[in-house]
Amino acid sequence: MADAVLYEVTDGLATITLNRPDAMNALNTETKVALRDCLRQAAGDTAVRAVLLTATGRAFCVGQDLKEHVGALAADREHGTRDAMNTVEEHYNPIVTAIAGMPKPVVAGVNGVAAGAGAGFAFAADYRVVADTASFNTSFAGVALTADSGVSWTLPRLIGHGRAAGLLLFPRNVPAQEAYDLGIANEIVPAQDLAERARAVARKLAEGPTGAYAAIKESLAYGAAHGLVETLGTEERLQRAAATTEDHGIAVAAFLAKERPHFVGR
Repeated sequence: MADAVLYEVTDGLATITLNRPDAMNALNTETKVALRDCLRQAAGDTAVRAVLLTATGRAFCVGQDLKEHVGALAADREHGTRDAMNTVEEHYNPIVTAIAGMPKPVVAGVNGVAAGAGAGFAFAADYRVVADTASFNTSFAGVALTADSGVSWTLPRLIGHGRAAGLLLFPRNVPAQEAYDLGIANEIVPAQDLAERARAVARKLAEGPTGAYAAIKESLAYGAAHGLVETLGTEERLQRAAATTEDHGIAVAAFLAKERPHFVGR
């Protein structure tokens, strides 16, 4: 059996690929554990300066593998337990925190439908390159569940509270162009160009000032939940640290020499 998640590092770029195309990359336990562990590996690897999260087949990820979930619910009924939803704490939460909290940029190359937790993983990324044939669907209410995978935090910050509430209360397929208009997609490309364009975007980030990108992610997350005065203080702290990096020195020297900087990620 092929690995459920593929992991490759080349020239500072970690590519993490969901690889259950016959199941539309539905999230069974094997896939969730592998994805969580690959993301943690990328986050901790100093050689990795950016991450591309993408998938094989016609779907990005349709969320929880419902066949496995039905079995877990049946086991709960048989044994009088409530373990089926332990996956939120054990898998979904760590996956989303790994994406959003990673001190390096994460690009989602959304090749097809992203639904439920699959949409949540894409929303947690820093930049989304979306195929023109792809779509997003919160889907949770359709199976009588509430949002998980960070969707109640990420989606309102992408498109606003009212629109997020509408998509959660009345789940539907949001096609690529509408996703772009709403602010979910950063770019739309023809489906046949998705892999090349998503890799090019991620490659550019892998060649950039990694420490500055980490600070940008941290300041955006902090500012989303704090007031202006507190955020200004965080910006000052992060800016002081960024000014001491080797990459900042490289950028200043290149500016004075009228040359293009070649960052080293330190």
